[in-house]
Order: sequence, then structure tokens, then C-alpha cells
Amino acid sequence: MTRSRVDSMRRLESEMAILLRRIKCVVAERARAVHPELQPSGYLILAWLTDHGPARATSIVENLDIDKGAVSRLLTQLADLGLIIRGPDPADGRATLISASDTAAQRVADATAGLRKRFDDKLGDWPDENLANFVDLLSHYNKTLGTSP
Repeated sequence: MTRSRVDSMRRLESEMAILLRRIKCVVAERARAVHPELQPSGYLILAWLTDHGPARATSIVENLDIDKGAVSRLLTQLADLGLIIRGPDPADGRATLISASDTAAQRVADATAGLRKRFDDKLGDWPDENLANFVDLLSHYNKTLGTSP
């Protein structure tokens, strides 16, 4: 590996650490905006449900890569807070579908709109082309890391 590449990898590691800390703060803030007692992981489940619609707990586990036991505990908390609705799966009456309550979906939408506004304010001086290139590169990065070793 060239010295330049090693330096780039070190910078990447440093920048990703900063990004991860910011993401954790944003998710925690959005969770509190939905409900003061909502855990950040619970917020991630709600946001996923609002994006993808009703789902079985197994789908949540698989798509969010969260431990099955943790998902079960989070779903209990979400139900206790009135943020999800459980109902029968029309495709299999033995299974349960979980969906975000109307209140939760609206609060998630409000939190998302607020974050997008903040992003737009902070990145307002970025030319559209730079923003599109950054998003494309980030998408490529995520796809690359998501592939099998």
C-alpha cells in the first residue's frame, strides 16, 4: 500500500468516526422528538416501519441487523408508548404485523423534515453537483462495505 493510500485510509477512519458520532447524536435527538422515553434503536425501528410499511418482527431483525431479543424488547417499549400497532398478518393468521401508529408516523415525519431542513441550511452553499457527487460516493461506499468479504 502506498504512503498516500495509507494516509487516505487514516483520514477515512478519522472522518468516519466523526460521522458516526454525529449520526448517534442525530438519532438520539430524533428519538427524543418522537417521544422523550424513546431509545435511539426504537427510533430506527419506527423510521424503518414508516418507510417500509407493516412488517413482521423477523423482517425488522433482518433488515436492521439488530439482535432478535433487542428487537423484541424495543417492540414492547414501542407498544407501551403507543407508537406501534400490532395486528394479524393477512398472509398468515398465525403471524403478527407491526406498523407505526399514526401519531408515531407523523412525529417521525416531523423529525425527518426538521433534519432535512438543517442539512439544507448547513449544505446550502454546496453546488447541487457536489452534493449529488457526495451522495453517489457515499452510496458506492456503503454498497462496497455491504458486500461479502
